Amino acid sequence: MHTLIAQGPTLTITEAHDIAEKLSADLEARDGYFTMSRDETPSTAQLEELRQLHRADINILPSDFDARSVKLLITDMDSTFINIECIDEIADYMGVKPQVAAITEAAMRGELDFAGSLTKRVALLKGLDVAALEDVYRERLRLNPGGEAMIAGLKKSGIKIGLVSGGFTMFTDKLKARYGLDFARANTLDITADKLTGRVLGEIIGAERKAAFLSELCRALDIQPSQVVAMGDGANDLLMMQRAGLSIAYHAKPKVQDQAATRLNYCGLEGVLGLLQL
Repeated sequence: MHTLIAQGPTLTITEAHDIAEKLSADLEARDGYFTMSRDETPSTAQLEELRQLHRADINILPSDFDARSVKLLITDMDSTFINIECIDEIADYMGVKPQVAAITEAAMRGELDFAGSLTKRVALLKGLDVAALEDVYRERLRLNPGGEAMIAGLKKSGIKIGLVSGGFTMFTDKLKARYGLDFARANTLDITADKLTGRVLGEIIGAERKAAFLSELCRALDIQPSQVVAMGDGANDLLMMQRAGLSIAYHAKPKVQDQAATRLNYCGLEGVLGLLQL
């Protein structure tokens, strides 16, 4: 028996019944989402047609995934947990946002080595006053829609939250403190006399380090990777997502959507609660 989750900001009970009928599935309405049960796996083409028709996220949960056992959500930061790519906005203060954003986009599509691309982008920020990062945090950075609902729902269920980023500790540390997150890991910018030197301190947090962070948290919490949900939008999130019991592509690049077990394209972050049937 396959379990499907249908949800979306405009999805009505009538539309949910239509989806269930077309899938020959049993329907159950929940608080903010719908579950459907079906013996056979629907085709990818059929699901995509229904997603587009009803502007809703319709996902099949992996048959070996037990939502009740989940103990940790680990999520990417830029363009997943928050609404911006921080390095692009920082670059705006140097007048090099188009150049940096183009490199960021290519890296997120998996076309460039992440560590090399980050080194190149950070070098373009040399000499910028650190106050610009505070301005980005205060004036441009916001949680993606549904973020506070997701955090509250996960905390209520005793699920810990880890934030991991190829971005910078200047932002992850503030978000961890502000929203009471349990863990955070990101890159540290080298700063001298309140100005960026154009370098990153220590090992760059790329795909391998993100995946290692997931494994590290599993050991610390004494849980299995099958009890972890991993969410991201870029190619550097894929190794981490592959290790988790459930992977979620959040408004992600095509490569990530193709490889993730589930995808959220219409819901905000609150869609995580539906996938976990909370």
